[in-house]
Amino acid sequence: MSRDSIRRHIRQERNSMDQAEQNQLALIASRHLLSEIQQISAKRVAIYLGFDGELATNKLIEALWKLDVEVYLPRIHPFAKGHLLFVRYTPDTVMVNNRFDIAEPKLDIRHIITVDKLDMIVTPLVAFDDNGNRMGMGGGFYDRTLAQVKDNKPLAVGYAHDCQQVSYLPVEYWDIPLPIIITPTKRIAND
Repeated sequence: MSRDSIRRHIRQERNSMDQAEQNQLALIASRHLLSEIQQISAKRVAIYLGFDGELATNKLIEALWKLDVEVYLPRIHPFAKGHLLFVRYTPDTVMVNNRFDIAEPKLDIRHIITVDKLDMIVTPLVAFDDNGNRMGMGGGFYDRTLAQVKDNKPLAVGYAHDCQQVSYLPVEYWDIPLPIIITPTKRIAND
């Protein structure tokens, strides 16, 4: 299968789940991810807001706030094409929709963190395989972010539904495999 046909198929799969199933799977997966976050004593975690059938992160974010873990959300960089910024996210953060109609924090330079200051980056993905290879939506935003990770600092963790796993993922030279992928039923580690 081509990368585009894999994207179409997997997005259709994850969007075919009803809301009750989505909520249940997100809750199960969030417990696994929370355990991973606590295991490394992460204090600053970049995460995304679920969109287009991705595992929801809202309950996990609320749990992180209660544990005094700083939460950061991605925001499309205003002038570095194809790059992300990570902006602190609190219950009071003003949100705006970007050009993809995805909610992101309103830009405030006082709340930006550089990738090297994060303890973990939780990445969305469309598909993944047993080797930790991930395929995103095709814009390369997370590939450019993951290229900044040195010696697993911050730890990059993929977060996905089980139905997003494929047996083989065609990779490109810019694709960066993830050391850990968490699903509702699995923890795939590629240390």
